[in-house]
Amino acid sequence: MLSGSVAEASWLGPAREQLLAALRQERVPHALLIQDAPGAGGDHLAVWLAQQLLHAAPEGHPDFTRLGLVEESKQIRVEQARELSAHLALASHQGGYKVALIDPADALNWNAANALLKTLEEPPSRTVLILVAQQPSRLPATIRSRCQRVRIRAPERAAALAWLTATVGEGPWEAVLDVIGNAPLLAAALDPRAVLQIRDETLAGITDLTARRADAAQLADAWSRTELALRLTCFENWLTERIRRALGAGTYSTELRDGAHPGRPDPGSNVPRLFDLLDQLRALRVALATPVNRSLVLESLLRSLVV
Repeated sequence: MLSGSVAEASWLGPAREQLLAALRQERVPHALLIQDAPGAGGDHLAVWLAQQLLHAAPEGHPDFTRLGLVEESKQIRVEQARELSAHLALASHQGGYKVALIDPADALNWNAANALLKTLEEPPSRTVLILVAQQPSRLPATIRSRCQRVRIRAPERAAALAWLTATVGEGPWEAVLDVIGNAPLLAAALDPRAVLQIRDETLAGITDLTARRADAAQLADAWSRTELALRLTCFENWLTERIRRALGAGTYSTELRDGAHPGRPDPGSNVPRLFDLLDQLRALRVALATPVNRSLVLESLLRSLVV
């Protein structure tokens, strides 16, 4: 039920119409790169397109292949890409399209991307590769240049709230989106009350730390054990709000870039230090994809907050 409601979401309308026009004209490109905003539904749009091409639900269809992360891996490996290329080289089982969905495509490692390149350069007849990526810049230029790009932007707040209410039901969605941003698909997969509880716990921990009532090592250990990604988002929101206040930006937002021309900094604030903490936090989030001692790195970040 959720997949169908996502495909019909209002903010996906322009992309859906673009793809339908290509289908009607039989001009579907052999490779599509769906540049997806977090929680905006680009992955569901990709499945919807596969269904249109195959005239059937793609999962379990003999002419549909999905390539993604396996087990605890943080990358799509070269062996997976080679198996996909070999499968696509075979004739279609039902005489129609063969469709491959690669999600998240920006997790392709260098060797896997190279293994996929030959298929993109010389695609078999009636074969469509659909790549979904939130960070397409991580893909090699040789891959990006051979794909037609479809951009999915985060919906406006009103559209996100309307969709959540209609699809999931009433809930504290405004507060949840304040935490995670306008990412309705992500919100729909979460327990909203649990999100707000984590937010309150995280902000209370920061308050205690800055008031010297909490220990950075103990707080880092506690955060690392449960919902670290969400706690880091709450921490980032906390930093962002203080930077905006210091710059005189006024209205609260989780996005610094909302204000193209920030105001003059408050002389009593330490804006450079706040920006440095924000950079450290974002570096930690990237490092989580590597074998890093997350508790130790997080402790260093938290200690920087009270220096």
